[in-house]
Amino acid sequence: MKLTVSINLGGYSFNIDEDAYVELKRYFKSLESHFAGDENCSEILSDIEARISEIFKARMTAFRQVISIEDVMHAISAMGMPEDISDNERKTSSKKSWPSGSRRMYRDPDNRVIGGVCAGIGACWSIDPVIIRIIFVLLTIGGGLGVLIYFILYIVIPEARTTAQKIEMHGEPVNIHNIKNAVKKEFNAVKKKMNL
Repeated sequence: MKLTVSINLGGYSFNIDEDAYVELKRYFKSLESHFAGDENCSEILSDIEARISEIFKARMTAFRQVISIEDVMHAISAMGMPEDISDNERKTSSKKSWPSGSRRMYRDPDNRVIGGVCAGIGACWSIDPVIIRIIFVLLTIGGGLGVLIYFILYIVIPEARTTAQKIEMHGEPVNIHNIKNAVKKEFNAVKKKMNL
C-alpha cells in the first residue's frame, strides 16, 4: 500500500505517489535554485510546470489515475536537468546539441499578418512565411481558391498559445533549455516594444 498526495500542477489536479511527489519536489527545488538569479525565473518555472502537467496528462488513462515514480522520471528525462543546461551553455550555445523534436502545425500568433496561418506553415516547414503568403495571393488572384483554403486552414489549425506549442511549432524538443530560451526571447521582444 502506498500513500498518495493530491497536487495542483499547471492548473490541473493530480494524485501522485508519495515517493514520486518527493522526487518531483526535489526536481522543482533544483530548477528554482538554478534559475534563482534569472529575471524571468517565475515565467520559466511556470512554463516548465505546464509542460510537465501536459506530460502527466498524456500518461493518464481511465484505469490509471495516480502519477507514479516512473511517470515523474519520464517527465524529468524529457525535460532535462538544470545541470544539462549549464554544461550545454558552456560547450556551445547552438541548438545542434539538442535532438530535434516532433513538428506540429500551429497558427503563429507572434508573426501573423492576418490569422497566423502562413507564419505557422512557414515555421513548421522551415520556409520563409513570405513565400507562403505569395502562394496564397497567387491562388486568390487565380480564382479565389486561396481565400477558401486560408479560411479552412484557419479553422482547422490551432493557435500556438503556450510556450511548449510555440517550441513544437519550430520542431524543437520541449525541454527546460528551449523553454528558458523561448521565455527570454519573448521577454526581450516585449521589453523592446515597451522602449519604442
